[in-house]
Amino acid sequence: MLQDHITVQNRHRDFIKKICETGIIYALKDEKGYATSYSTEIEYEDGESVQIICFWSDAARAKSCIENEWKHYEPSLISLNEFVENWCLGMNNDGLLAGTNFDNHLFGYEAEPLELILDIISELKASGKSLELRKFENIEDMENQVREVLEN
Repeated sequence: MLQDHITVQNRHRDFIKKICETGIIYALKDEKGYATSYSTEIEYEDGESVQIICFWSDAARAKSCIENEWKHYEPSLISLNEFVENWCLGMNNDGLLAGTNFDNHLFGYEAEPLELILDIISELKASGKSLELRKFENIEDMENQVREVLEN
């Protein structure tokens, strides 16, 4: 179990690094929407498992999950700025989690969307990159606002 936890943590770190390098995130999509799973760790107050939208850092990893209930899905590209501004903020508002680099057993890192934004900002800063944002002045502005929300 600890081995699995370490593997998932490493895949999550790889996800953050790669999306910050490429500026691209992959999701799986069909005519009804995006591929989702359910948290194995977090439940809503009513006991229902929290829903997760799954994302991958590369097309091959996403394609490896196109089987079983996801066999009709196709990889869909999302730009990094759209991901942090629209997806992560939207998932946070909707009470959803982000799943990063899930494997074909639907096992992966379950990230709180706002924490995920902070991980991405931290990686961008460490690698000397910035991000063109529409809803925020810059990544520092976004980081400050996200931290404010998390503290309240």
